[in-house]
Amino acid sequence: MTTAASALPKQTLLHLAGELLTPLPEGALWWAARRLLVVSDLHLEKGSNYAASGQMLPPYDTGATLSRIEALCAALAPETVLSLGDSFHDRQSEHRLPPPYADRIRALTGAHDWVWIEGNHDPDPPAHLGGRAARVLRLQGLVFRHEPEGEAGEIAGHLHPVAKVAGRGRSVRRRCFVSDGARLVMPAMGAFAGGLNILDPAFGPIFPEGCMAFAIGEGRVYSLPQKHLIPDVRPGGASAGGWRL
Repeated sequence: MTTAASALPKQTLLHLAGELLTPLPEGALWWAARRLLVVSDLHLEKGSNYAASGQMLPPYDTGATLSRIEALCAALAPETVLSLGDSFHDRQSEHRLPPPYADRIRALTGAHDWVWIEGNHDPDPPAHLGGRAARVLRLQGLVFRHEPEGEAGEIAGHLHPVAKVAGRGRSVRRRCFVSDGARLVMPAMGAFAGGLNILDPAFGPIFPEGCMAFAIGEGRVYSLPQKHLIPDVRPGGASAGGWRL
């Protein structure tokens, strides 16, 4: 079977707590030995949340995000899917879900052992959409939670990491995985999710000895040492920071 991981022109692999993991260009993480797929920060129905406050965004973020997950599940056939928190943008998101989207979620949770990790936006994952909830999940030497604490073997989300590099007279800013070999922070997968530059001070306590970015490109993931990265800069010249999570 051709999988999303094997279809990459060049596989990028991560070693964490003795386990071999594959970061995918869709923004998910594949643990082949356990047939486990990890996604993070889907922020489903963020568009409808913004619309309620008068900020009109195209109402297609949930459909686009679900389509990426459905394609990965069809290609990889995972036994388990972990959604690492903030799967829904707010506590009312489940009630704003159009019925076709709710049906698609139930189809996913019915086909896989689906685990909703509790997030700060969705501490009570919706029971009527299937799956099971957990605050933290430990498997072998890995620990899965929403907000990173810096524990060895930890895989977390919450910070929405992005990496920025400069070259040939322009800069490129991409969502990324970030790891120091002992712990990892996932990129946000939600279509409307924002991003925080990994040079922001928020990442310092998690990676005190520095880190490596694994940036999402077109059809592959690129390894970027921290020394090649640049911070975000506001128009006035000051480094950007303090992005709200």
